[in-house]
Amino acid sequence: MLHTIPVETLGAQGEAMAKAVESCVHCGFCLATCPTYRVLGEEMDSPRGRIFLMKEVLEGAMATADALPYIDRCLGCMACVTACPSGVEYGHLLTPFRARAEQARSRAPLNRTVRTLVKETLPYPDRFRLAVQSGRVGRWMRAMLPGEIGAMLDLLPEILPAAPPLPELYPAQGTRRARVALLAGCVQQVLAPQINWATLRVLARNGVETVIPRGQGCCGSLSLHIGEAAQARDLARRNLAAFPADVDAIITNAAGCGSGMHEYPLLFAGEAEAAQAELFSKRVRDISVFLDELGIVAPPPLAQPFTAAYHDACHLSHAQRVTAPPRRLLSQIPNLRLVEIPEAELCCGSAGTYNLEQPELARAIGERKARNIVSTGAEAVITGNIGCMNQIRTHLELLNRPLPLWHTVEVLDWAYLGKRLGD
Repeated sequence: MLHTIPVETLGAQGEAMAKAVESCVHCGFCLATCPTYRVLGEEMDSPRGRIFLMKEVLEGAMATADALPYIDRCLGCMACVTACPSGVEYGHLLTPFRARAEQARSRAPLNRTVRTLVKETLPYPDRFRLAVQSGRVGRWMRAMLPGEIGAMLDLLPEILPAAPPLPELYPAQGTRRARVALLAGCVQQVLAPQINWATLRVLARNGVETVIPRGQGCCGSLSLHIGEAAQARDLARRNLAAFPADVDAIITNAAGCGSGMHEYPLLFAGEAEAAQAELFSKRVRDISVFLDELGIVAPPPLAQPFTAAYHDACHLSHAQRVTAPPRRLLSQIPNLRLVEIPEAELCCGSAGTYNLEQPELARAIGERKARNIVSTGAEAVITGNIGCMNQIRTHLELLNRPLPLWHTVEVLDWAYLGKRLGD
């Protein structure tokens, strides 16, 4: 319980932070689902250990610098939240704590460089595209580069897919059943623009008109993940202003983005935009949730039986508690068989920018996920997050067991179009 310092000194988010600390009874149910604890076996690298450390720092009993190595190793996957019988909202403590700590900490020059690259490129599609193209040119220097820079180069794709720019409006087919606005995203626009186009076609096929607001930008979740709360608020304000109110839902097709937008009320606690952020977040729906609630037109059967493993993205399954909707949608495609992945609750190691900041741990966690996927015998992997797709693809290739990775909505799109999966 926070008692040494008044809660009000923690700022507008202090009540949520204190409640998260007070709710933890240190039962240990979180240990089995924490990827870092499973790899390292260290109490302070578990959720309950990190809660204790953050409590000690906030009460003034421990220096921030002593706790940060353990807090930095947290993926923020929120698997502990799903496993917790006491309802601890771990994210309500972790996210504000990282933001507070970032203001006071000192970073090594290389680490500052990496973070600057992340902050100034990933949230901005044009900059990110240029950075990817420049990074590919520098791959010949990979052996001479230090860990964090090298990790960035390792994750770069061989090619960037081309796609036409998104329209401002994509009409519904037939009778209009709903009108929504789509978050176009930032990284995904560059690495996998086909996901947005598949989203538009599937929504249209199901009678949904989609608006793509021109003034939108990055959701801010990447900034939140690395403790850059001020940048996250600036990016979020842009979206609060850009998205129209006359839509039935705000659609996201990246689990990390959806999770980040659901955090807007916490991000803007005590700010002038608090009420607007609350209303905005209530309208945010993952594409799988929206289609499942709407009810989809029955897809035609695949030409041949096909087996795929469904991977639960952490920021969909744990942060948003969405597991059944994508499975229900995919199960409506005749001839598609889904198989479950062992240790499905464990993160793949992507976790926003984690595989850049903690490359060695991310590799160990990613390899574990890849081996579990291979054990299913599946012909492909389906998931709902671009970060997971890139991380899993990397580690399947390192095992010399490459498999296609598709977004849930891509598979629905191919089924409606009568195409072979992957065409």
